[in-house]
Amino acid sequence: MAKIAVVPGDGIGKEVVPEGVRVLQHLAARDGLDLQFESFDLGADRYLDDGTTMPDATMQRWRDEFDAILLGALGDPRVPSNVHAADILLGSRFKLDLFINLRPIRLLDARYCPIKGKTPDDMDIVVFRENTEGLYTGIGGQFKRGTPDEVAIEAEMNTRKGVERIIRAAFEYADRQKKASVCMSDKSNAMRHGHDLWQRTFKEVAAEYPHIRPFHLFVDVLCMELVRAPEQFDVIVTNNLFGDIVTDLGAQLQGGIGLAASGNIHPGRVSLFEPVHGSAPTIAGQGIANPLATVLSVGMLLTHLGHDGLEAELQRAVGAVLEAGQVTRELGGDLTTRAATDAVLKHL
Repeated sequence: MAKIAVVPGDGIGKEVVPEGVRVLQHLAARDGLDLQFESFDLGADRYLDDGTTMPDATMQRWRDEFDAILLGALGDPRVPSNVHAADILLGSRFKLDLFINLRPIRLLDARYCPIKGKTPDDMDIVVFRENTEGLYTGIGGQFKRGTPDEVAIEAEMNTRKGVERIIRAAFEYADRQKKASVCMSDKSNAMRHGHDLWQRTFKEVAAEYPHIRPFHLFVDVLCMELVRAPEQFDVIVTNNLFGDIVTDLGAQLQGGIGLAASGNIHPGRVSLFEPVHGSAPTIAGQGIANPLATVLSVGMLLTHLGHDGLEAELQRAVGAVLEAGQVTRELGGDLTTRAATDAVLKHL
């Protein structure tokens, strides 16, 4: 039995996460998967009601009792500080040590790609973003805040352990999936201390995989090359900040943020899967949110649970509904959130 924690979150998360659960339940019934779900009331509503963000006891339960977490979007204009979102999402990444942020950049239908002439064969990339270090650790401070002499410092943290394990994870994935290359991206020409560590570690780990071609691009060049010739990339590994930026660029290349799935992973431990499109409060409650990123995230969750082949099947089903135009308004169709999921289920 696999236990899955379900956290709808805020905004359209409350609409798309139940559709993801429907897909999981459909596959469980069809294929005899033993999946157990438990919902958790976490998000802006809970925070505004009683001040709860991320209880330590819940985090401990996730660590000890669960195999995966399906998280919806977080963010609500009623909580300008987004303190609840930071505690839930960043708290989970750090406290559960989810050091791999895995973001596929897969083009499922060429019509949705903004680059002319690209096909699905040209864009099948996986980005390994370091998820627990870098500039997102909150190291730094402010001096003389609110005065003309204010100083603000944000420090980037890179450890040998953290850098090596994300680079090694990228090479191990490339090895398993028979990918030809791994590209490491940094800014070592300007950030000469932390990113020198990335350079040295990448070369050392790459030497253990002589059948995989390693190459390096500064992050600004990587962004240009992703737009010019995405077909040259198989696996990309980079730090927390650059990975955040590069993967959103990749999301647009594959057809928009509504098709962007992600996993926050520690192999062999409870891991968290989420669509990355945000809570979209301006359309929340209208029944028009795109569920496809959640469906694709569910595929990643199933792979994490060891159900090989189902992620590829879900990708094919999403590709089929895109080709048929069975999509929500944001992708040019007229289906509701539930009807778009129904279309996916029919293709399964």
